[in-house]
Amino acid sequence: MDWLMNDIAPTLARIFIVWIFPFSCLDKIINWNDAIKQATSSWLPGGPILLILAMIVEALTPPMIVVGFYDWPAAFVLAGYCAVTGVVYHAFWTYPRFWSPGSEGYPHVWDFFKNFGLVGGLIFVILTS
Repeated sequence: MDWLMNDIAPTLARIFIVWIFPFSCLDKIINWNDAIKQATSSWLPGGPILLILAMIVEALTPPMIVVGFYDWPAAFVLAGYCAVTGVVYHAFWTYPRFWSPGSEGYPHVWDFFKNFGLVGGLIFVILTS
C-alpha cells in the first residue's frame, strides 16, 4: 500500500490538477474566434498576443508538472495564470445579482472559484516539489 501512496497517488494528483489545461488549449485552437472574443473582452490590451501566451502556458506547464521537470516554476507560472485569468475574465462581482442563476455573472462565480481552487492545488505542488 505504501507504493500507492508514495508513487502513484502523487502522480495522479498532479495529472488531475493540470489535465484541464491541455484541453483548454485545444478548445482555443478549435474555437479560435470565440477564444479571440474572450481574450479581447477585458481591459487588458493585446488580446490575440495574450491568447497565444495563454495557449503556450496551457500546453507546456502541465507536462512539466506531471513529469517533475522544473515542476515548481511551472506550477508557479500556471498558478499566476489561473489567478490573473480568474480576476480579469471572471470578475463576477461586477454583475448585478451575480448569485442569481439567471444573472449573466452567475457562471463567472463558479469559474472564478474553480480558478482559485486550481491555484490552491498548484501551490501545493510548489510546496511539495
